[in-house]
Amino acid sequence: MYVIQNVDLVLEDGTVENGNVFIQDGKIQKIGTDEIGDAVVLFDGTDQGLTLYPGFIDVHIHGANGCDVMDGTEEALEEMSRVLPNEGTTSFLATTMTQSHERIERAVENAGHYIARQQADGRAEALGIHLEGPFISTDKAGAQPHEHIVPPNKELFQKWQKKSGDHIKLVTLAPESDGALDFIAYLSQSGVVPSIGHSNATFQQVKEAVDCGAKHVTHLFNQMSGLHHREPGVVGGALLHPELKTEMIVDGIHVHLDAIRLAYAQKGSEHTILITDAMRAKCLPEGVYDLGGQDVHVKNGEARLEDGTLAGSILTLQEAAKRMRSINDLTKREIVQVTSENAAKQLGVFDRKGSISAGKDADLVLMDESMNLVATFCKGVISYQKGGELS
Repeated sequence: MYVIQNVDLVLEDGTVENGNVFIQDGKIQKIGTDEIGDAVVLFDGTDQGLTLYPGFIDVHIHGANGCDVMDGTEEALEEMSRVLPNEGTTSFLATTMTQSHERIERAVENAGHYIARQQADGRAEALGIHLEGPFISTDKAGAQPHEHIVPPNKELFQKWQKKSGDHIKLVTLAPESDGALDFIAYLSQSGVVPSIGHSNATFQQVKEAVDCGAKHVTHLFNQMSGLHHREPGVVGGALLHPELKTEMIVDGIHVHLDAIRLAYAQKGSEHTILITDAMRAKCLPEGVYDLGGQDVHVKNGEARLEDGTLAGSILTLQEAAKRMRSINDLTKREIVQVTSENAAKQLGVFDRKGSISAGKDADLVLMDESMNLVATFCKGVISYQKGGELS
């Protein structure tokens, strides 16, 4: 039995000051202020003013530290899993992008094999695959290559899902595309989360997508029809439909701070999910990096194609959470919701992720009062500690 002791705990139903979390076999065994007995101390937070949160879950990340899901290699996913705890991320969806059918197939098959096998201790867990494209709008492609965009295709998706070992958990698509509504209904009935994104849909088309089972919006505001007083578009539909949880990239680049305030005022803590949409340049110096065969120029914290189009981010979830707290004066409970709980519920893994509860995986993040990361635990293993090296 191991224990993290004398830290404040953010639980589903409140907080516990100077509490202890007991861990055995990678699971949380009990929580409270009990004496630790003969438990081995993993971390002692006595008089440090530290708070323990559930591990962060990133449902939209393409790469980090020189690696990308579209590399289609086990080594790329292993490196992502190794480095992500350095920002408090303990689980993620391996996110693809619009590419040739062959490259997508290779990427999802590789990710499926990686997810299916036992992953190394102390690493962020790949919970599944986020298929971003190719079923999107050419009008709102952003950094997604136009030449590989196709209408929603059930048979093609079924082929990829089979190749992945049924690990595709979320699909970004444009609901205005031919056949999209039937495809959304199929995904929903199959237990896959249909997400509206890279879309030029009208408000009415968003409503029809929600009626068919859409539950999610990919990076709200970015590459979608905006809010207009005579046509509220995807943004208006996202804000007004409580059925939709909304991703946001809170890096101060993708979305204006007041737009973030507006969205949060409407969606609240229960329907907001922080993401990074990070690409392989995250963790690396400024320079030129590849994204789906395109050069991405990383400078001054921004990742852009040659023509200036934003091409993902180099954001960390810890930075996003810290900035979101500052913008909206979030409580600790709200921080848990937007970084972990909502994502876990959306992906159907709240029985084992997303909160500090007995029986769940011991995926935990320890932060100081300024929300600086102190330590990350993946299934009870110290995966990152401030001042130390990643394992």
